[in-house]
Amino acid sequence: MTKIDFSLEVFPPKDSVGVEEIYKSLRQFAELKPDYISVTYGAGGTSQGLTAEISSFIAKELSIPSVAHLTCVGATKENINLALQQLKLYGVKRILALRGDLPEGHQLGDFKYATDLIEFINSFGGFDVYAACYPEGHSQSPSYDFDIKVAKMKADLGVKHFVSQLFFDNDDFYRMRDEYSKAGINVPISVGIMPLTNAKNILRMVTLSGCKLPAQVTKMIAKFGDNQEAFYQAGINYAIHQITDLISHGVDGIHLYSMNKPKTAEDIYKNIKVFLNEGSCEN
Repeated sequence: MTKIDFSLEVFPPKDSVGVEEIYKSLRQFAELKPDYISVTYGAGGTSQGLTAEISSFIAKELSIPSVAHLTCVGATKENINLALQQLKLYGVKRILALRGDLPEGHQLGDFKYATDLIEFINSFGGFDVYAACYPEGHSQSPSYDFDIKVAKMKADLGVKHFVSQLFFDNDDFYRMRDEYSKAGINVPISVGIMPLTNAKNILRMVTLSGCKLPAQVTKMIAKFGDNQEAFYQAGINYAIHQITDLISHGVDGIHLYSMNKPKTAEDIYKNIKVFLNEGSCEN
């Protein structure tokens, strides 16, 4: 029997009301007993302090491993060194190293790629490094083969765990996993699942992530997009079906993009928890 990780992602709020809500939500998330919770990092480091603070709360108050996101685009080595010092001060032990998107009006900085950041974190020391991977290929990558080469570089730099970009067609993930295997990449991968619970937000989300929508999803939008209650349930059902198929194909972990909504996470978790301890012999 193989244990499959179940993890969640949250993001720091933008105001004081949101700060109060996130700690309330985290206590609700903790009831699902996730294997870890990751905390995102604002563009240009705008939520740096809250990322460290929330990550520390998760680890120390909830006794759940936390993974703090860290982006490097537009940052100097001094900026990143200070961020690492702060994360260390807060007792954070795991970092998801990302390039990030360059905010408008900012210069590139001292880091061109996520691999540059991974090397810098390694030289700083004291952290387990996680990294992102892209089942459909990175939107700015020159080719899919280039993506595989970058992933191999990350693995060779000692990355402990990959977390995938969101996707809605599982075949894209299976293709990526096969290519990783051929390239000698043996790092565990948690698959990123984004529940489609609000039709109005889908196009924005797809634009930001660069992922494609399968015909089944576009039909779901057309059928239920004007009925929020129906669309929510349809989106939950789609996520459950997607996760069940992934588990049956032997994935290492399920990483749920929670959007800070405990009910959404709970509605999905209660329908998949029976499968999480089963694993699979198929690869």
